[in-house]
Amino acid sequence: MANSIRQRIADATLGRLVRQSPAANDYVTAAVRTPMRDGVVLLGDHFAPVTARPRGTVLIRTPYGRGFPSSALNGRLFAARGYHVIIQSVRGTFGSGGRFEPMAQEAADGQDTVAWLREQPWFDGRLATLGASYLGWNQWALLQDPPPELRAAVVYVAPHDFREAVFGTGAFTVGDFLGWSDMIAHQEDGGLLRRGASGISASRRLRPALQGLPLPDAAGPVLRGRAPWYREWLSHPDGDDPWWQPYRAGGALSKVETPVLLIGGWQDLFLEQTLQQYEALRARDVEVGLTVGPWTHLQLGVQGAATVARESLAWLDQHLAEGPRARRSAVHVFRTGERRWHGLASWPPASAPAVFQLHADGTLTLAATPPPVAGEPATPPAAVSPLESPAGETLSFRYDPADPTPTVGGRTLTGSMGVKDNRRLEARPDVLTFTTDPLPTAVDVNGSPTLELAVAVDPAHADVFARLCDVDQRGRSRNFADCMLRLDPAVPAGEVQRLSLVLDPCFHRLAAGHRLRLQVSGGSFPRFARNLGTPGAPAEAHTLWPQDHTVHCAQSRLTVPVAATD
Repeated sequence: MANSIRQRIADATLGRLVRQSPAANDYVTAAVRTPMRDGVVLLGDHFAPVTARPRGTVLIRTPYGRGFPSSALNGRLFAARGYHVIIQSVRGTFGSGGRFEPMAQEAADGQDTVAWLREQPWFDGRLATLGASYLGWNQWALLQDPPPELRAAVVYVAPHDFREAVFGTGAFTVGDFLGWSDMIAHQEDGGLLRRGASGISASRRLRPALQGLPLPDAAGPVLRGRAPWYREWLSHPDGDDPWWQPYRAGGALSKVETPVLLIGGWQDLFLEQTLQQYEALRARDVEVGLTVGPWTHLQLGVQGAATVARESLAWLDQHLAEGPRARRSAVHVFRTGERRWHGLASWPPASAPAVFQLHADGTLTLAATPPPVAGEPATPPAAVSPLESPAGETLSFRYDPADPTPTVGGRTLTGSMGVKDNRRLEARPDVLTFTTDPLPTAVDVNGSPTLELAVAVDPAHADVFARLCDVDQRGRSRNFADCMLRLDPAVPAGEVQRLSLVLDPCFHRLAAGHRLRLQVSGGSFPRFARNLGTPGAPAEAHTLWPQDHTVHCAQSRLTVPVAATD
């Protein structure tokens, strides 16, 4: 059956928007029901190409519904170019049976879905998986036991270890995962317009849940029992707790053999895991493509839509349909600051360490002594005598959880996202800054900067947040890399700790005349849960106590991987 004229016009418009070649064929859609091993039935939509030579099947499993935009950007776009596409609602969402349990349910249900595919008369044995965020997690869950039919995977901005995403810094990533839980709890309330209005009002609605204590109790009136997993996450802060096992799919990285395309963003909250996935697959000689753009998590689907569509289709065409080679270079990365794409043979590109010394007058200068030899193990945090710092080479600030240092941009899913002007943040008394002179030439930062920070805190319960900013000639201070760490309260209050903080991977150009700025503070709220300054489990703590931080500048250094500009 041919598509309607209206549908053809819509598909042609979509193709132009994402800069794709015209549709190759019509397609039809049908609802499908997929039984799981326990009798639960999952609902899905099948987009079937009308062609004598289909190009394979793309499986997409989502908790976010099967309508727009997924139906257009994934279903119609691929089906109009020869692919069967199954978009399936995961258990407990949008009509699928069972109870939604985030992440933990997806490995078994993914395998059952592939078993169902094998029985379909139109399935020819060529399978790819595709999707972003939770949809990418679903792929890693399935790939812990890769189906023999798998020819390719396309994973956008997705974790393989959810526990690390939630508690990897030691502090609970409260803003993002309270916001996500609230979104899931309300996503099926009313129609599209009502859901959109709910999303716009989420910041105001979530404020009492973010500011109240204990955290799970404060969230109760907002989540209204619809997201029981939120309390469960907060109740299991220990990374060694076997409770997290279903939330970890890192085993897939040692088992998958089929080609994987990874797409991430420099301001995406899962950036580190995307690069870990690339490194693990490349080390095993698995064919892996890596694309990293200037996007936040949510910008990928808007600003990055054309790039994502083009590279995804090329990857599918090569590996399912024996089309031409998809990529000129294995790595395709956007250099921020310069605003230009680059093709690389691998990540990270070559660089040399530039070491900067912190000074109590707020300056940051090139250090005279060389850095440690590359490849040597990092020095673990340790207590040292405060007498090692010369008089006058310390700076102090107080972090008050009753007036926490706010989040301004960064790798977040909700709230203030991405690159922002940090000047108002840097004017606060609880933020230290260290700044270079204007750079005489442009400098490219390639990889992960490291801050060796000597700091004493009192009381022992405290956090450190570090950030790098690019300061232009007008004084605008824009973030491009940061790091959060919850300190070990076993180190006695007042003793100096030598911390090795690895900041975000980045590919950034500092233009000639710009300055490099380092921020040091005691947190970033609501991106991360406040350190209350007192002992207590995240699900129970409620007593606030300010924390004094003293940075020993003479013992603190920033190492930045740099390369000559081209």
